[in-house]
Amino acid sequence: MKPNQKGKLMEDLKMEDPWRVFRIMGEFVEGFHELAEIGPAVSIFGSARTKRTNGLHAQAVKTAQLLAKEGYAIITGGGPGIMEAGNKGALNAKGRSIGLNIELPFEQKPNRYINKLINFHYFFCRKVMFVKYAKAFVIFPGGFGTLDELFESLTLIQTGRMGKFPVVLFGSQYWSGLVDWLKNTVVKEKNIDPQDVEIFQIVDTPEDVLKAIHNFYNNKKK
Repeated sequence: MKPNQKGKLMEDLKMEDPWRVFRIMGEFVEGFHELAEIGPAVSIFGSARTKRTNGLHAQAVKTAQLLAKEGYAIITGGGPGIMEAGNKGALNAKGRSIGLNIELPFEQKPNRYINKLINFHYFFCRKVMFVKYAKAFVIFPGGFGTLDELFESLTLIQTGRMGKFPVVLFGSQYWSGLVDWLKNTVVKEKNIDPQDVEIFQIVDTPEDVLKAIHNFYNNKKK
């Protein structure tokens, strides 16, 4: 890019910034409006690349189904893979199946199991909606996006920016390496406290997901 072209691009971006604020506000307003009355919800995260033939897909369907039968709305990122499984489980149980879809350079099409769809342009607006209306996070194996949501929730709880709530990781085989690293390296280097590793827990069955959430809120009442 020539220097004069780069300068013009920067000027265009600067001119666009004030208008971008209105788009951000619009996404927050729509999200708050659409989700204000959904009641207790659980956000389910995991890889968009998980195939329907993968056993984790069926486990995610069953997890969402059990949660929906308990009265929880299910919130996902609205796409394929684990997100699709979560929405499918909610719909199977005749529950509220919510998809927070994100515009991506490679188009992410909403899955067909959503009965309330909200589209977002900005990741950070979308992430607020995942947290604000969730009574728990259930995190299946995934990539960078899934890890981003995991560590965002852990950071918010660790720093006291939000109250503690269940953060449940599904699949001990997948997550054990990360947990070992946190305990043996990050804690050892004193970059986090030992109790920070207790913010989340790991389970291996849909029934244990439900049990972990029930136990948290039952203990909180005592």
